[in-house]
Amino acid sequence: MTEPLLIDLLTVFPGMLRGFLEESMLKRAGAMGAVIFRTIDLRDFAHDARRTADDRPYGGGPGMIMKPELWFEAIETIRTPGARVILMTPSGKTFQQAEARRLAQEKHLILLCGHYEGIDERVRDALVTDELSIGDYVLTNGALPAAVVTDAVVRLLPGVLGGGEAATQEESFTESLLEFPQYTRPANYRGMAVPEVLQGGNHAEVAAWRKGQALDRTARQRPDLLK
Repeated sequence: MTEPLLIDLLTVFPGMLRGFLEESMLKRAGAMGAVIFRTIDLRDFAHDARRTADDRPYGGGPGMIMKPELWFEAIETIRTPGARVILMTPSGKTFQQAEARRLAQEKHLILLCGHYEGIDERVRDALVTDELSIGDYVLTNGALPAAVVTDAVVRLLPGVLGGGEAATQEESFTESLLEFPQYTRPANYRGMAVPEVLQGGNHAEVAAWRKGQALDRTARQRPDLLK
């Protein structure tokens, strides 16, 4: 059996992630042994009575900065050789499907979920191997971006989705195209009919129609992918 992927999520809000990881495909992936999730409360690595995780920024300015010592201790405690330490940050590389496929080949991912005005830069300089962003906008903390990355990666692990490899081959961003339209029964609903080509049983015609629809949809909605 393939060794399970270990995913650690470091955050000061573990409750935001626990429910997410205990539902649907992610729950099944854990139950079948494809992945091991560890949601780690960063405050467990604080050594003062108030479990302080942040302090005022040097140089002044609004907000608070997350203290480095908690991150260093936490990461150095859980990190295994070759682990990818991933900082979720708006300044990171935009997360795409190709990156999800690469991460699905790893053995250990450590996702850093910052908060407040960010994490002390020394954590980034000394410990982080990857910086990822899920889009050009700012959220209150990194838990939701980490959840997005986790979902995108875990669904690519062998056996997690039904249908084998085909389940992740004919979908958006495969061959740089958006997914073609999909239909199910009934064949006609409120005067809207399923295209006849999909009902005819000719697999070659269906494949050609789907490829054409994918090209058309991509050209209209994401022409940048065709470049």
